[in-house]
Amino acid sequence: MPTLPELSRGFRDRYLPYDDLTAQLRAWAEAFPALTRLSSLGTTPEGREIWLLVVGRDPDRVRPTAWIDGNMHASELAGSSVCLAVAEDVLGLLTGGGPAGLPADLLEARFFVVPRLAPDGAEAVLATSRYVRSAPRDERPEPGKPRWKSADVDGDGQLLVMRVEDPTGDYVAADPEHPNLLSVRELGDLGPFYRVYPEGTIDPWDGFTVPRPFYLSDNPIDLNRNFPWKWAPAHEQVGAGPFPASEPESRAVVAFVSKHPEIFAWCNLHCYGGVFIRPLGHEPDSKMDQEDLGHYKLLEQWAKEHTGYPTVSGFHEFLYAPDQPLHGDIVDFAYHQRGAFAYTVELWDLFQRLELPKPAKFVDWYAGLTRAQQSKLATWDRDHNASRIVRPWKRVTHPQLGEVEVGGIDARFGIWNPPPELLPEVCAGQSAVFLRVAALGPRLAVRRVVTTPVGGGLTRVDVHVDNLGYLSTQVLPSAKALDWNEGLVAELTPGDGVTLVDPHAGKVALGHLSGWGRGVGTGGNELAYLRSPGNTASARATWWVRGVGTARVRVAGPRTGGAEVSVELG
Repeated sequence: MPTLPELSRGFRDRYLPYDDLTAQLRAWAEAFPALTRLSSLGTTPEGREIWLLVVGRDPDRVRPTAWIDGNMHASELAGSSVCLAVAEDVLGLLTGGGPAGLPADLLEARFFVVPRLAPDGAEAVLATSRYVRSAPRDERPEPGKPRWKSADVDGDGQLLVMRVEDPTGDYVAADPEHPNLLSVRELGDLGPFYRVYPEGTIDPWDGFTVPRPFYLSDNPIDLNRNFPWKWAPAHEQVGAGPFPASEPESRAVVAFVSKHPEIFAWCNLHCYGGVFIRPLGHEPDSKMDQEDLGHYKLLEQWAKEHTGYPTVSGFHEFLYAPDQPLHGDIVDFAYHQRGAFAYTVELWDLFQRLELPKPAKFVDWYAGLTRAQQSKLATWDRDHNASRIVRPWKRVTHPQLGEVEVGGIDARFGIWNPPPELLPEVCAGQSAVFLRVAALGPRLAVRRVVTTPVGGGLTRVDVHVDNLGYLSTQVLPSAKALDWNEGLVAELTPGDGVTLVDPHAGKVALGHLSGWGRGVGTGGNELAYLRSPGNTASARATWWVRGVGTARVRVAGPRTGGAEVSVELG
């Protein structure tokens, strides 16, 4: 059997195009058939599969499962590498290698790994550096007014930006050390001044009007605004799409996960920033279930320890406009509708690498760098990033605008994503955190079975059930309100020679069992009052049966899978 290093397609050191990513997943599926299953959530309009790799011992057995996805925004390629690193690390653990120091409970976990949610968009970004938010398609009707369409103006196969010298221009080359770097124009600048546009053409062109470039480029839908929890239409939420889950990528995710209530943990990977973002996204922490918050504080500890990233509230530190929560977000969907311990990571700590001063709110880092900070970035790019970001300008003739220069910024490797040389560090840190999260799941076990003969062929059967996991069988306290999140049921099925005294009493509702996890900051470590909340992690089911033979007892719930035991009677 080939080893994991022999099977690797190099995803920890480079960004894989679709064919290489597919080959990596197939290589694992073929080499480890007892530990993996490879399937597709759906096919994109360009014919690419949205791959799902299941990893774990007995991968077909339903049990608490941790989901990780990446690259739902096309340019945010590092998420794919981290997803693949998680899959490889789990395979290493299951085959006798892999990272050390992880909880033993992890070996019982199951993983759903979706490395690339927007494969069409990612392929366009990798091949051409074109800016694509999610998917490179535009199904809007023909425009009644001018808009930009991506096109390779200079014929080099790459799509960057164009600058046009113009006395009304709002950009200027102000840094003599980095003459290719443009900054926003300020009072006192001497010029020349430039207007800056995406590399492409204007459709329709009236010979004069240059439209404002659209935030989402020429692909109007953002997959991370297209999920059904608190979805809002496009005039209220840019990128929302015509209706919730209108896109094949988001629809495939929603359809699949809605059939898998056992998904208890969910990591959604983005770039960039170097931060973990937790719920709530629409309300302050004072409105959050405080037990939920205590569990997320454990995530905060792990994030800081293994990645150096801070953890912030989506509402308190990641709203782009005050009191305007994002709508249709996948993590909101995962937390509120699927009851999962869900969080987002913005990979690549560029701001910390540049040692920039921390703003009052994390999201303010994205408001734009000062000239001094831009110069610092350009120097770092030159000295540590092989000048991948700041590119020289090339003069060409544009079919509509006349003389332009193409070049400027290639944001793929250094801004949107870490340089390939830093991918191993990013993958290792994120995998360390996620594998610990995956070990938090509920875990059913039948502690003991007691059979008590009472005469006349009658036997009382008592089955004691435990949840050995950190999280409760409902997962998060807030998830108990979800109508599909039903409690555990114990069922006794008689074998030959055995009957239930009451044939209608085969099923016993046990409700939910708590986990042993207390979270952080919830009072569990108050030395003057060390107390447990009773034996709420255990339950008992009782049946009365007649006869001699065997019976089967199964305890199961929608989020836990099941535990079974055979009972000898008589």
